[in-house]
Amino acid sequence: MSGIDALTTSLGGLLAKLEPGARRELAKAIAKEVQPRQRKRIADQLNPDGTSFAKRKPQLRQKSGRIRRTMFNKLRTARYLKTSATSNNAVVGFVGQVERIARVHQFGLRDRVQKGGKEAQYAARELLGFTDDDVNAVHDLVISHLAR
Repeated sequence: MSGIDALTTSLGGLLAKLEPGARRELAKAIAKEVQPRQRKRIADQLNPDGTSFAKRKPQLRQKSGRIRRTMFNKLRTARYLKTSATSNNAVVGFVGQVERIARVHQFGLRDRVQKGGKEAQYAARELLGFTDDDVNAVHDLVISHLAR
């Protein structure tokens, strides 16, 4: 059982007894807690299990000594990594055109490198997911919210 499933089973009964407004407030707080953690993990290029992202394939025309931008530099900005909350869920996800790019990398799918160009198989890089620290932080947040 994953950490988030254990959290759901242990606190699900208590959360069901909350009023919808209080659940929505809690869901918003959870999303705001998880979003910067996801950003930091993407910036550090780590999968939720702590392993590093798969390396990029080398480009043939790259000049030697040139420093490249880190992967997913724009993807993790507030413009694309959004939060939303309802009384039943909290969501941290990508919006717009970058949602497709993120899905290709999250699951390791095939996609075109450029519009009209040839297809490439991308390595799986889990952009969104829960680490054990994320689950513990959410658990603590829920407990402190219920204690109020």
